[in-house]
Amino acid sequence: MHRFLNAVLLGAALLAPMGIAPITLRAEDHNNGRTYHDKQHNDDHEWNSHEDQAYRIWVKQNHGRYNNNFAKLKENDQQTYWGWRHEHSDATLKIVIR
Repeated sequence: MHRFLNAVLLGAALLAPMGIAPITLRAEDHNNGRTYHDKQHNDDHEWNSHEDQAYRIWVKQNHGRYNNNFAKLKENDQQTYWGWRHEHSDATLKIVIR
């Protein structure tokens, strides 16, 4: 009985990290968004509906063509956008936060 109990405890200890990992991943991914790093300001930005609205305004102001996949933009263009974004808050752009 003692060996059986030790085997069960050892098995549980070895399997515990696999049971915890999916919960951790779900917690990080619950917003279905993506995070981008701004090198110039050394901060991270979460891509969400507010960011997408701001991006559309930036594209329109720069006479560009809207690309719904920000991740596929050239890194230089992404960094230019983040620089512009730091100067234009949601309030300045009149983006409604609900």
